[in-house]
Amino acid sequence: MVGSAGTRRATRWQDSVRLLLLIDAAAKSAAEGESVPPATVGVVHTQVRLQKLDFWVRNPDYLAYELMNEYVAAPDVPRLLELAAEILESEEPDLRRFPMLRYKYGAFEELDDALAPLVERGLLRKTQVLGRERVVEHIYFLLERGREVAQSMVIEAPALAWYVERTRLVVDLVDGLGGTQLKDRQYLLRDYADTPWGQHIGPITEQARERLRELQAAPGPGATGDTDQEAS
Repeated sequence: MVGSAGTRRATRWQDSVRLLLLIDAAAKSAAEGESVPPATVGVVHTQVRLQKLDFWVRNPDYLAYELMNEYVAAPDVPRLLELAAEILESEEPDLRRFPMLRYKYGAFEELDDALAPLVERGLLRKTQVLGRERVVEHIYFLLERGREVAQSMVIEAPALAWYVERTRLVVDLVDGLGGTQLKDRQYLLRDYADTPWGQHIGPITEQARERLRELQAAPGPGATGDTDQEAS
């Protein structure tokens, strides 16, 4: 689906399915004493964190760049570079890319339309923590039915297995980091940070592929001499 300005957009169904699988991958057990709805099997805290995880699912070239950052920091884990290569040496950066807008806290898209069907069908609950003047936190509760649907969905539609694998990869990559930490990491990329507010964050596919070639050609694991995390 292509928007009025030529920007490729997901359908509402695609957004709902992707977010359900992402929340299923990211949900953690509720903290001791935390109030949760009945039948809750996991919790995701903050809209910022959910948006930033979704950005990497929707923008494979940025995810590949982050995998290369991790490889430079841990060159004894060659699988990180292999995963980046699998992404960048395929058509995935184009075929799987759904751009997001940049606002004050980085990549952003309204989630209400995509989450509404999940809430209506009893797969998910969400709430807000209110401050004196604004909402200070969004909380998402994955319900038993939501986990069941997420698991059965892949059996009924094997093509969705990519989303299961990708959401788990993204979550595992930044496990334990909060929304603000993810936002700060994504802002290290100049193309991302320099995007004007209200405009779509552009691709970095060619920059990422060039960096991949440099890393692959290096004489030893991670021996590139390049610790700059900015894409030109």
